[in-house]
Amino acid sequence: MKWNWKKNTAVLFAGLSLVFTAACGDEEETALPGNEGDTGSASVEYQEYPSTVKVGTASQGGTYFIVGGGLASLLEQKLDITANVEVTGGPVHNMQLTQAGDQDLGLVTLGPAYEGYTGTGEWTAGETMDDVRIVFPMYTTPIHWWALEDSGVTKLEDIKGQRVGVGPAGGTSGTYVPLIHDVLGLDTDNVQAGASDMASQQMDGQLDIIGYAAGIPISAVSEIEVQRDINFFGIEGETRDKVIEEFPYFFPFTIPADTYTTLDQDIETIAMFNFGIVRKDENPDFVYDLVKAYHENSEMLTQTHASMKEAVAEAITKNESVPLHPGAIKYYEEIGIELPESVYPEEWE
Repeated sequence: MKWNWKKNTAVLFAGLSLVFTAACGDEEETALPGNEGDTGSASVEYQEYPSTVKVGTASQGGTYFIVGGGLASLLEQKLDITANVEVTGGPVHNMQLTQAGDQDLGLVTLGPAYEGYTGTGEWTAGETMDDVRIVFPMYTTPIHWWALEDSGVTKLEDIKGQRVGVGPAGGTSGTYVPLIHDVLGLDTDNVQAGASDMASQQMDGQLDIIGYAAGIPISAVSEIEVQRDINFFGIEGETRDKVIEEFPYFFPFTIPADTYTTLDQDIETIAMFNFGIVRKDENPDFVYDLVKAYHENSEMLTQTHASMKEAVAEAITKNESVPLHPGAIKYYEEIGIELPESVYPEEWE
């Protein structure tokens, strides 16, 4: 299914039998893909093509914040759009901010994306964030734990009853690491803070153990291992099976031994995939141009962070549960990606 958007509404609607009323302010009403001229319940009043965008990331020191800087450079160099990188609480917060229209582009893991879109996560209080649309794939976010060597902690079971840094509230870590601890009955005293803050506490000897989810290598970990001896560990075997059964958007993952300077063996653990999101009323031409530039200039993003080597176009199919934006669908169909029917939004019909 192909459809060409035009920024000028007069051109877009020329020849149609119906007359549309232009939306007030900076929005315009656009005919839907495959249903031109129909202003039924699925119609969307798309925003104008932006000149400035806000990119919602996570805490400083985490991978999202670094990748957000790369996205900002891409937007400015390839699309001539000013981009402001915003520190946020992470995926959960980015779902909330994008739904509310308080940011233009957000970064999320699939768990919060699915739970937010469907309103099934406890953090949603039953409210659906169904105006959110996925636009591009990013990379795998594994969860792993590390502890100061002199703490004597060498495996996940050793953290039972202890004080553990879990990442910022609203992020993948701050949301899911405590839940994992609960499922496994570890009864931890969870400290919610950003990656940089937790790293500082650990280097100062104030925090023995950290469990964190981010694209690897995590820069904060690299800073810690220069100053302190640390033990790395993950989750595997029946324990891993139990967590995946509870949270099926996780999958088994192996962190390679060469990820960190002092890591001498692979770590078996769990992971989720990451995606970029926008609101469903984001301008389709902009989304198309963004996704096209994103994939055609992948080397810019890989230079920003090594994990972005996973951001190939085919990885968009790792999501089968949250709808894509029509602008993104247009690009992926053009390059021959076969998308699951479940990701076509109602406004595409």
